[in-house]
Amino acid sequence: MDWITGMQKAIDYIEDNLIYDLDYSEISKRALVSSFHFQRVFSILCGYTVGEYIRKRRLTLAGVDLTMSDIKVIDVALKYRYETPESFTKAFSRFHGITPRAAREPGAKIKSFCRLSIKISLEGGDIMDYRIEKKNALAFVGYKKKFIGELGERFDQERDFWVNTRKEQDVLMEMRNEPFIWYDINTNFSDEGYDHYIAVLSDKEITEGFEKITVSELTYAIFETERMNFPTSSHLDLRKKIVSEWLPSSEYILAEGPEITVTHWFKKPEKEKRYIELWIPVEKKI
Repeated sequence: MDWITGMQKAIDYIEDNLIYDLDYSEISKRALVSSFHFQRVFSILCGYTVGEYIRKRRLTLAGVDLTMSDIKVIDVALKYRYETPESFTKAFSRFHGITPRAAREPGAKIKSFCRLSIKISLEGGDIMDYRIEKKNALAFVGYKKKFIGELGERFDQERDFWVNTRKEQDVLMEMRNEPFIWYDINTNFSDEGYDHYIAVLSDKEITEGFEKITVSELTYAIFETERMNFPTSSHLDLRKKIVSEWLPSSEYILAEGPEITVTHWFKKPEKEKRYIELWIPVEKKI
């Protein structure tokens, strides 16, 4: 079964079971991949997590039920797996902009989050340079923040995290083993968010306010952006291209482990040589 068919089967399973409890391992079985692989591919390709998709689809259908039937609000809440009317009202109001009771008023406007359907389009056909490299355990020093909220909000949080922690970065510059190199480490992925570290490779004594991050031995598919003055805007598109074009046609799947972004931030007069590497943990398909 090809990856497009597998993804669509998984999405169809979600849609057929929105009024039941959904288990990610059962969803990923329809795509014949691991739960971790399915969730990461889904979020990178779609721009939102599996959990966000399920929540928005349930709230869409709940809005239809309230406007098109006399079903009680509490019954709608229970139908779409909310434990209390209060939690349902809060989620419904945030999504639709009105309360469940207001949705019953004549002329009330509700929002719709459409069902996903995978379409085949011809993309690729170009050359992607990469290398597969097994890395020994790595010892970083850095600081972290837990990013929460919807996926798009988390990217904004990453940017703000860099802007608002310049003092911490000054300290790390004095500790790092490699000049001009920064590491962003994303790990502990879940629907609620992930841990994001700003780090450097260092064998120096840890300063207060920082922590040691040990990444175990892993195999990575490593890709690079083009060399340019500001490569920071290009790595998100590269990550999506890796998952949508390279990964399906390769002999690898995503492995569970930290994703590492390596920024080579050269100073004048070599600013045009700056680039970013994406280290994507992978393992051979069985």
